[in-house]
Amino acid sequence: MKIRELQGNDIALGHAAMFELRGQRPALASAQAFQDWVTQAAAQQGYRLAAAFDDAAQAQAVCGFRVLEMLYSGRQLYIDDLSTLPAARGRGHARALLEWAEAEARRLGCESLHLDSGVQRFPAHRLYLKAGMDITAHHFAKGLK
Repeated sequence: MKIRELQGNDIALGHAAMFELRGQRPALASAQAFQDWVTQAAAQQGYRLAAAFDDAAQAQAVCGFRVLEMLYSGRQLYIDDLSTLPAARGRGHARALLEWAEAEARRLGCESLHLDSGVQRFPAHRLYLKAGMDITAHHFAKGLK
């Protein structure tokens, strides 16, 4: 398995894996739309995308993240998105991406690694707990449409 950051035209290689998690979002209507969104989010917000590959050309899992400065936590690496293709689940891709993200956070001088996860995602929660993460808060949201 190989982990690498996706940039430029390679961003499209992560489309199918991200579609599994966020397929309802307009930015995932096509691989090109996804590539355009990631490119814009990278320029405007520092969003980055790493992917796990095995023998397939397509990414088997993706991790979208950014570095944030928060009063409560200082400098943190925040994982926006972590998604694996269904056929690749249980083979260590997400765990490898979490380990890669932690190493990247340390390299960038972050004090912590954060992510939010839907309350129904029990297999993901088991992974995060096994990776040494703690449940530290409830996340509240209100749609404004």
